[in-house]
Amino acid sequence: MKTIPTFLSVLCCRVDGSSRSGGNGAVASGSRGQTSRRGAPVPAVLIHGVPDTHRLWDAVRRNLSRQDVQAWDLPGFGAPLADGFGATKEEYVDWLIQRLESIGEPVDLVGHDWGCILTARVASLRPDLVKTWAGGNGPINGGYHWHALAEIWQDPDQGRQFMADSTPASLTELVAGFDIPAELAAETASRVDEVMKDCILKLYRSAVTVGAEWEPGLANVQAPSVVFWGALDPACQIEFGHRLGESLRAADVVELDCNHWTVLQKPAEVAALLEAHWSN
Repeated sequence: MKTIPTFLSVLCCRVDGSSRSGGNGAVASGSRGQTSRRGAPVPAVLIHGVPDTHRLWDAVRRNLSRQDVQAWDLPGFGAPLADGFGATKEEYVDWLIQRLESIGEPVDLVGHDWGCILTARVASLRPDLVKTWAGGNGPINGGYHWHALAEIWQDPDQGRQFMADSTPASLTELVAGFDIPAELAAETASRVDEVMKDCILKLYRSAVTVGAEWEPGLANVQAPSVVFWGALDPACQIEFGHRLGESLRAADVVELDCNHWTVLQKPAEVAALLEAHWSN
């Protein structure tokens, strides 16, 4: 276990929102913003990664001027699991597509870590659902080699043992080791329950070759895109941010002087680049 901190940047994302809405996993903040033909707000939708919930985005949202922003919990990450939901990468994409279809208009879609990977896949499969896309620190490239912690999670025996041995204290130490303040690290660790642990393992086991599988589809993304990336991330190296930008024909690849958790370490900068992207 002493080697795990080297690979903690896979334990990415932290999310923050406001009050939860029912059981659908969404968190809405106000209603002012773009309006659809049906008269309902067309929001920006923010998607977290592993191992967190919607609460990753609180600090970013405090720095946004628009109020039609929603941060969603993925199933098993603060949102309930439907019967039969297997927590594979394909099932998470299908879940996002169904949620986005219910809005009725294309949205400004944003993701970090696994949120980046999943939302980019959505944008490639259903361009009609995405007005703009932004994301970061989630590689989608056939040349990317999973970091060592991901490989542990992808191994059935090692993954189960890792999760069995994980405690709030050990996870707090790991997260804090990636330049995250102790208080935020402890909050992150406190949300990792048994359901989330199981979903993490199932997600990673479904994603051994996700880069090779999903990279070709990025050519189908039509939404104006921007990539933002923590340049000091040891597990999701900056070169893969630039490769993602090339695949998406992104307007920009913004390198942030921080580790993996850009949205926690640089919330004001992330908010500013998002608003600039949306305004363009």
